[in-house]
Amino acid sequence: MMRLVIIESPFAGDIEANIAYARRCVRDALSRGEAPIASHLLYTQPGILDDTIPHERQLGIDAGLAWRAVAQASVVYTDRGISRGMEYGIDAATAAGIIVEYRSIEVAQ
Repeated sequence: MMRLVIIESPFAGDIEANIAYARRCVRDALSRGEAPIASHLLYTQPGILDDTIPHERQLGIDAGLAWRAVAQASVVYTDRGISRGMEYGIDAATAAGIIVEYRSIEVAQ
């Protein structure tokens, strides 16, 4: 059975580069036999939520964190730093007693 994990990686800032990085993080988790959820890739797609609107951004963050009810770990990818949104997710996972793992993958430039 695949381990259910929440992916934490940055989104805001250099959005294009951060999306490309998050996709690599999802691929890395899949290659490890995990079933990852990267809500910042899912909920920010056109027509879903607008990350530049504060209440929509918070809605997306909270929806992603709702997965902690079933997640077995929160996996934090650190190559591009730890954003405020990631800190929020780390704190939520810690408060819920979920394992927080830190990972680094090779970042293609």
